[in-house]
Amino acid sequence: MKGRKTGERLEEREGLPDALRYLLARYPRDLWQGHGNFDGLTRFWLERHMMFRQVLGEWRAETRQFLDGGIEARRFAGRSAQLGGFLINQLHGHHQIEDAHYFPELSRAEPRLAGGFELLDGDHHALDGHLHALADATNALLRGVDARAKGTRALAGALEAQLAGFAPFLERHLIDEEELVVPVILHHALRF
Repeated sequence: MKGRKTGERLEEREGLPDALRYLLARYPRDLWQGHGNFDGLTRFWLERHMMFRQVLGEWRAETRQFLDGGIEARRFAGRSAQLGGFLINQLHGHHQIEDAHYFPELSRAEPRLAGGFELLDGDHHALDGHLHALADATNALLRGVDARAKGTRALAGALEAQLAGFAPFLERHLIDEEELVVPVILHHALRF
């Protein structure tokens, strides 16, 4: 997003700024699941994050397998459409719920972290650009396979490059989001 300080943009950030980590210091990751305020919804939300990581990893592995000659083009195209459509749609829906419901509630519960939730909202906008680029690369691949174009491997290579570029940004966002959200939930015993 425009107007952000250097190091706050998703593509530049190496973690949450120190000012946003004070609850994480009280509620480190290794204590989360054993905490009395860790509930089923928090577990479900973290499982969704793990699912995003797994689907992205599977998509990357199948793309590499195609490039290495281990998957036939039509099968790969079908799997890319399936995995890509699922991941992109699920991430969009997940982000919409967070931006409209969870982040405002969490900001009200812990106003000192409101800037952190704005940061995460900005991440969602940044990730949208990456998701659109993934969709474009996938659609180009599908068109190439449908036309039986000779450049299908090059299109798969372009998709692989998009996936490789997207992966660290998604991981950075998921880690930062987890390390901001879960401590607030645990600290305030929030139930959504």
